[in-house]
Amino acid sequence: MGEAYVNFLGGSPLNRLSWLRTSQPFLNAIVHAPATRWLVFNDGQPLVHTQHGRDPSKPSLARLSTDAVRPLLGPEPFFAQGEHEGALAPAPAGVPVLEAARLRGAPVVFLGLHETDSAGGALPSSDFSAKADAQAIIANIKGTPFFTLDVSEAAPADIDRVLRAAGPGLAFSEPRTAMGTFDAFEAALFAEGRSMTDWNARNKFCPSCGSAVYSLWAGWKISCSTLLPWADKAGKKPCATARGLHNFTHPRTDAVVIMAVIDESGDKILLGRNKKWPIKFYSCPAGFIEPGESFEDAVRRELWEEAGVKVWDVRYHSTQPWPFPANLMVGFYATASSAAPLRTDLDNELEDARWYTRAEIRAILAHRAGTTLSSRDHSTLAAAAEKSNPNAPGASAASPTACSGAGTGTGAGAGASAAAAVTDEPPFKLPPVTAIAGVLISEWAHGRAGFQPPSGAGAEAGAGAGAGAGTTTRGNL
Repeated sequence: MGEAYVNFLGGSPLNRLSWLRTSQPFLNAIVHAPATRWLVFNDGQPLVHTQHGRDPSKPSLARLSTDAVRPLLGPEPFFAQGEHEGALAPAPAGVPVLEAARLRGAPVVFLGLHETDSAGGALPSSDFSAKADAQAIIANIKGTPFFTLDVSEAAPADIDRVLRAAGPGLAFSEPRTAMGTFDAFEAALFAEGRSMTDWNARNKFCPSCGSAVYSLWAGWKISCSTLLPWADKAGKKPCATARGLHNFTHPRTDAVVIMAVIDESGDKILLGRNKKWPIKFYSCPAGFIEPGESFEDAVRRELWEEAGVKVWDVRYHSTQPWPFPANLMVGFYATASSAAPLRTDLDNELEDARWYTRAEIRAILAHRAGTTLSSRDHSTLAAAAEKSNPNAPGASAASPTACSGAGTGTGAGAGASAAAAVTDEPPFKLPPVTAIAGVLISEWAHGRAGFQPPSGAGAEAGAGAGAGAGTTTRGNL
């Protein structure tokens, strides 16, 4: 059996050290390690660096030192904070509601360790006892520890001061546009970091009693504030979250099926267009898993609801983490009859659905602007996903220093002039291969995946094809 197909944003490169998320000696020491780096987010927008030995139109994910972000971190200790500022919480034994608790300061998440040794170190929790010297703890770490810092609630003047001191070329960027310029390592860091930052930002109150929540486990758990040892519980009914396991306390990932439907000839693919998407943009149908469904069940249901088609031969291809906010896109191929009528009037989600031939798809993939999305296109897609207005005040917008206007295009000549693009627009557009939809479409079009013509014409057409080859690719739109 071949290796799994790894899409863009996947291939998590960090040792997440989940067993050390409760260890305040480890966390409070590793924060100060010289190698530690921070990913900074502001309302979901990543901080990017436009002057890092690269093309300024292709920013990289900024990675700041602890010294650089220290003014925004708040008071120490950073983890296992006690009732009063500056106090260390009691040892966690018997007090799980204080395990690496963070009660003050901007939201922080420990992402993991990028190890320099490919074999990886064991780093057992016993090596990081409360009695261990901080420098001894740091000496045990081989690699680069990564944290995230959410500055969404920090004063703009404080943020600006930190960024100016950190160096030139730093700016927050519209995330969908920015990620198109990241390499595979940066993209995987971004996927984990943005999903975790978003989860902590969205969950501020206990769903059981409505009280404020606070952070535990270095950002990987939240707890109701009524459970703190010093909370006033007089005359109050205990919060229901004090007993049993509750999925709200841990980060969630929502599964979404996304499907490339091929007709019985193997030479046509079914694509749809959401009415809120950019003009002429078509992609693979997709939808959330519902309770009591398998992935295959969801594929069949979604395709019937969105396009009125019955499918069979549902086959898995690959997955892609999608940090908007925290989805797992599960890619499938399926077969349907192109002779059957299409209908979009069931759930009215799609404005149009149609069959395209392999030749039509390959022509778009070869076009300089066929898979190029502008920063405005990305804002429109984001607004459609979040059911918001991309033109409203405060809507997410790309930083002019972080975006080139080429978006995440992958077609030949993506950097062509705007004038040429205007006079040579493709008849429709497709997702780039940084999205799993683009991967599913491209892999089928080049004869590498999905149902192919029995004659092998699909495979022949794919000989010598470009983007997407191999088991690892840059790949949800």
